[in-house]
Amino acid sequence: MQLSTRLREVLAEHSLLSHPYYQAWNRGALSRETLRDYAVQYFAQVDAFPRFVSTVHSQCPDIRVRKVLLQNLIDEELHGADHPELWLRFAQALGASPEAVHRAELLPETRATVDTLFQLASGDWRDGLCALFAYEAQVPEVARTKMDGLRRFYGLTDERALGFFQAHLTYDVEHSRAVAALVDAHAEPERAERATRLAAQALWGFLDGVSRQAAIPLVA
Repeated sequence: MQLSTRLREVLAEHSLLSHPYYQAWNRGALSRETLRDYAVQYFAQVDAFPRFVSTVHSQCPDIRVRKVLLQNLIDEELHGADHPELWLRFAQALGASPEAVHRAELLPETRATVDTLFQLASGDWRDGLCALFAYEAQVPEVARTKMDGLRRFYGLTDERALGFFQAHLTYDVEHSRAVAALVDAHAEPERAERATRLAAQALWGFLDGVSRQAAIPLVA
């Protein structure tokens, strides 16, 4: 079994789409105000993600790997509108101004998620690579279901508002394949499982935080 296949099994233990918050989203059970609050909090991840990739890139001694990570970073920041800008458009469609997003107080779980990703990226570069895999292996399907729910239940059909999800549905299919190949080629199994699990738990923890904020029971 390839290591990336095993790591997908690890991710399944904390699959984001199985979290009660996302399941409620996919049923149309969240209010627009709850989605607005989510958008405000999630911006911290979106804003940090290019710097997270850059940290893994700068820690890596292998130029062949750095080229793959650099392409990821270019897709985040240089192809069309950068991803933080795309997310701000989504937040604005839900009623949160860019100014409100930038000055928002972050939940403890939001801070913990970002901090964990940076801690993994700042140590052994392969730990950061596995954390990147934990995110990007899940993003295309998460983006697809989120976009479907927004159109079906929340009346968001404007492509400007949905641009973030469309971009990740487009780019992260290839990103996840490329990162999986790097994991298979460079990561050590036991350490890779640990880093992937920590990252997956951190991403899940963010959803625990916005669920707590919205008083959503943490039971599917």
